[in-house]
Amino acid sequence: MDLIASQMLKKAMPLFTALAATLLVLAISAILTLGQEIFVPFALGILLSFILAPIVTFLQRWRVPRILAVSVAVLFATLTILGILAVVAAQLGSLAGDLPQYRRTIQDKLEAFTAAETDSQGPLARAREAIQGMVSDIQHLGDESPAAAAAGGDDAQPDAEPAEPRPIPVTIASNAGALDTAYAVISPLLSPLATFGIVVVFAIFILIQASDLRNRFIRLVGTDDLQQTTAAIDDAARRVSRLLLFQSGVNALFAILVGGGLYLIGVPSPFLWGILAGILRFIPYIGGFIGAGLPMALAFAVDPGWSMIIWTAALFLIIETALSNIVEPVVYGHSTGMSPVAILLAAVIWTFLWGPVGLVLATPLTICLVVMGRHVPRLGFIDVMFGDRPALLPQQIFYQRMLVGAYDEAADQAREFLRRRPLVTYYDEVALEGMRLGHEDVARFAVKDGRLETLRDSTLALVGRLEREAPLPRGGRVSAEAAAAIDAAGPERPAVPVLTAKGELSADWQASVPVVCVSGTSALDAPVTAMLAQVLTKHGLAARHVTLAELRENRPGRAEADGVALVCLSFLEPLSTVHLRQMVREVHRVAPDAHVLIGIWRQRDESLVQDLNRKVRADGLVTTLTAALARAVEMATPGPADVPAGAEGQKDAPDPAALTKVEAAAA
Repeated sequence: MDLIASQMLKKAMPLFTALAATLLVLAISAILTLGQEIFVPFALGILLSFILAPIVTFLQRWRVPRILAVSVAVLFATLTILGILAVVAAQLGSLAGDLPQYRRTIQDKLEAFTAAETDSQGPLARAREAIQGMVSDIQHLGDESPAAAAAGGDDAQPDAEPAEPRPIPVTIASNAGALDTAYAVISPLLSPLATFGIVVVFAIFILIQASDLRNRFIRLVGTDDLQQTTAAIDDAARRVSRLLLFQSGVNALFAILVGGGLYLIGVPSPFLWGILAGILRFIPYIGGFIGAGLPMALAFAVDPGWSMIIWTAALFLIIETALSNIVEPVVYGHSTGMSPVAILLAAVIWTFLWGPVGLVLATPLTICLVVMGRHVPRLGFIDVMFGDRPALLPQQIFYQRMLVGAYDEAADQAREFLRRRPLVTYYDEVALEGMRLGHEDVARFAVKDGRLETLRDSTLALVGRLEREAPLPRGGRVSAEAAAAIDAAGPERPAVPVLTAKGELSADWQASVPVVCVSGTSALDAPVTAMLAQVLTKHGLAARHVTLAELRENRPGRAEADGVALVCLSFLEPLSTVHLRQMVREVHRVAPDAHVLIGIWRQRDESLVQDLNRKVRADGLVTTLTAALARAVEMATPGPADVPAGAEGQKDAPDPAALTKVEAAAA
């Protein structure tokens, strides 16, 4: 293949990929639609097995054999479902017999609407007259017999009254036997019963062969990292099982409360509407309110007044609000793991494929796919498409927000993060990583048109927004974006203690501002240095931030340096080793008793850091704010501080013994 053809093929590859993906989606959709009779019971069986899996596991812990445990769980589910169907059938029969009684109430309310209009020619009155005229015309046409119309001809009188129709006796004869009658009654029930039986059989075999099915799925997704893949699949199955079980329990509670409330209000067939509302509530956000539609319409038809419909609406509103904001956050965090747009899209797709059953199954099925996509790398595109996790990395989102000046939005997300992790961790794992991305773009001259100033000013404004935040986590719920950032930050590490009293500091650290943080000449050095000064201050080491340019304009003397115990020189990337050595000598000349700590925030190679530290002859060289904070606390506390070896590493933290001080400070 020549060079030109190769280049053209390379340019056309995205188009071929898109066409292949489109054909794959269409093929899968066609298979799911044509095989609906097979896939719907199979999907219901999978969901039922996920719901029953915790019950089977619980029984096995009590030394119950697996087959017996599966049998007990499936029998319990079968009896529950049959009981619900029996209640629904009884309620439907009662409602069907009472519906004709409510026609008069509806007619009276409609007449009240039209009578309420002061203008007799109002829109409701005119609509009512038009409907009555159409009904009269239809009845008039139906009363005319064909014989009278044919006899009229040209001699018929136009004003003659139509002849009174005569009743015609009709004899109904049936040759159907008892078997035909029984078949006519039973045949509508055969399809649901067959589907129910298939679902139960699928659930039984899935529960019994769970281990074998897991191994086969692992073989399909890949065995390169068997341990990680097995752990991921087990964790995904456990999460889905718990989520669906808790969701089923909450929706069952919703159905019971709604049914009982409607019974007390007086709405006919209350438990029918409760069961329907509980099923529809599997559709997040709007399912509970959709379930309120039919009982409210029935309340409108039953009650001559308006109290019943008002009480019905209030009942649904109160129960839905209480479950959504109190019960669900406690039980399973109220998070389905899907974005709102993905939930609506999934509902549309599954409803188009499988009809009303697909609408109910849409969220549980998509949740299963999203959880699997979150744990299995080859299915990661599903999590990107439907999951509520952000598509970009936390540091990329931070950098993008700072470029456009959205520091208020970034501050809101930072406060979410701080519920679970310390402030210094947020600065290290999110903000500092974002600054590194910005520095790389600045180094290759990609940040143009005033965006560098926007990036710097937005980051400084963000630091100002977080001035009142506590340095240690306080707990609480977090958003999906904050949860993704917390996961990216890794496991929680021992926090650096907060020094709350002067007596905890050495004598030479008890000045009003014992720390001075000096930022380098780069535009992005100032925001990172402001973060460092803020973190040190919040942990009991009062610090102030100055730029290198300010020091060159107003060179401090020894009098101004009195009381300074630590000088932090902060750079994303220093100019040179000679430049650093010169700055360290200048600090020692002005403040001979002060420690010098150098932060090079872009450097990540530990061997280079150690070599550079030997050359510049400072008291420490760190690459993260956590390491800088730990080193400063070590210097400030009297006596030898228990800081583990390698505290200057990228993600190291102080000794766990420091947690005693942290807990005391938090208390």
